[in-house]
Amino acid sequence: IERLAAEAGLAVPQQTPQERERAQRQKTLLEALAAAAEFYEKRLWSPAGARARDYLAARGLDEETIRRFRLGWASDDRQALRRALPGDFPEALLIEGGLLRRPEGGGEPYDYFRGRVLFPIGDRAGRVIAFGGRTMGVSGPNEGQPKYLNSPDTPLFEKGRVLYAWATARANLARSEAGEAASVIVVEGYMDVIALHRAGFGTAVAPLGTALTEAHLGELWRLSPEPVLCFDGDMAGQRAMLRALHRALPLLQPGRSLRFAMLPSGEDPDSLVRDRGKPAFAEILAAARPLSEMLWQSELAARPIDTPERRADLERRLMADAALIADRTVQAEYRRFFRERLFALGRSAAARGAWSKGRTISGPGAARAAIPGSPLAGEAPPPPPRSPALLRREILMRMLLQHPFLVNEATEEIASIDLPEPELDRLRREILQVEVLQPGLDASGLRQHLERCGFGSILDGLLSPSLDHAGFLSSEGDDDAVRQGWLHVLRMTREELRSERASAAEALARDPSDATWERFLALHGRQTEEDVATAELLAGGAKEQDPR
Repeated sequence: IERLAAEAGLAVPQQTPQERERAQRQKTLLEALAAAAEFYEKRLWSPAGARARDYLAARGLDEETIRRFRLGWASDDRQALRRALPGDFPEALLIEGGLLRRPEGGGEPYDYFRGRVLFPIGDRAGRVIAFGGRTMGVSGPNEGQPKYLNSPDTPLFEKGRVLYAWATARANLARSEAGEAASVIVVEGYMDVIALHRAGFGTAVAPLGTALTEAHLGELWRLSPEPVLCFDGDMAGQRAMLRALHRALPLLQPGRSLRFAMLPSGEDPDSLVRDRGKPAFAEILAAARPLSEMLWQSELAARPIDTPERRADLERRLMADAALIADRTVQAEYRRFFRERLFALGRSAAARGAWSKGRTISGPGAARAAIPGSPLAGEAPPPPPRSPALLRREILMRMLLQHPFLVNEATEEIASIDLPEPELDRLRREILQVEVLQPGLDASGLRQHLERCGFGSILDGLLSPSLDHAGFLSSEGDDDAVRQGWLHVLRMTREELRSERASAAEALARDPSDATWERFLALHGRQTEEDVATAELLAGGAKEQDPR
């Protein structure tokens, strides 16, 4: 280095004694960790490691995969590693490197990892800097201890900065055979990473038992401009994804963002590729949503927007989200994106009636909407006959239950449907929320989720044979027929508003009172919004059917 620098006319910075000492200590720590990794790896393949090998085989790992990721095994012996390492590694250094620990009450240090399968954790260069350990059962020295245990923070290792398999992902991204995994994929655990690499998704990485930090995001953006965050489909995974979204907002830059892929409820990447194969996960990656879309959907589904004040609150929240973005250009684009969506929502939705919760209505059906013992609430009193308007609303909701792809294709239209019935409105909001947090659920998965949320009675009513009026209501209906049926019923629902307006005009002519005038004005405003929305929807539907 000094010779090349001299030829180039450059000066080589000289290390201070303190810097040289620190560099030497770091080198020795790396050597100790490398020796520990080799020891644990050999122990796994020894006769004593048979139980650990059986455990890994039961998790679907073959020998080639185990050796490729250099998995190891720590026995129950408290002094196994300490005895095995050469004497030139001082005890204090092994403690500093997270390989030994000293009892809190004093006494002889003992091995940090015992009775666990071990996953070596590498730095950017792939050198071992820490370990992650997993128990294989409830008995043994780890009884009552956490299932997963990482090395403590050391001079080489900080959990909040390191990603499992980062160096391997970088190497795979640099190769042409990375193929469909052209972006880094972020999952939750070691086994998820290994399962995805085995399935051909060699750019998967994972944080080490912590939420994604700003430092993690920086490491991800070193690999690719738009990492795909793919967390488990349970509530914890969904919360982690939303936390990551808000953590990333201030750091967004032109060309640098995140995408989000949601797994089916109850699945993780490991179980998904094991049970359903590579195509199933590839499909989930292909459906990954940009950060902007996830943010819009999460805010839209978070609260009702049935009054001007609540719609203003939606706009306020969105603009506050955009204000968190430090880059002025990206911030301006987010503001523009949100304003366009808000404008489209206002035009395509009768926002004055959207997501109403128990509001007072007039005309036919008003008494029924106010009855506490409505059959939609599962009460005992027999219901009066359904009005045609209510029947149409129930048909629209049934179609969402049987054909959940409509929720993704017509989110704003669904939010705009006037649902005076509180239970139908509550069901609608939960369906929209599910689409944000668990997109891609099939009809069975959606129903199971809704039943767990207490909607069993209303689902039984909506899915009863009494609503079997047309082929598109069948759960086996063709997607195009379902779309046409959806547009047809939605148009009929909106034509009802025209009829109400005509009736209000006649009432105003007969009795020009303040009450009839106010009702006419309210219906006139709603009609204008509905006319625009219906025209747009029907135009879109016609385009879908255009053979050209």
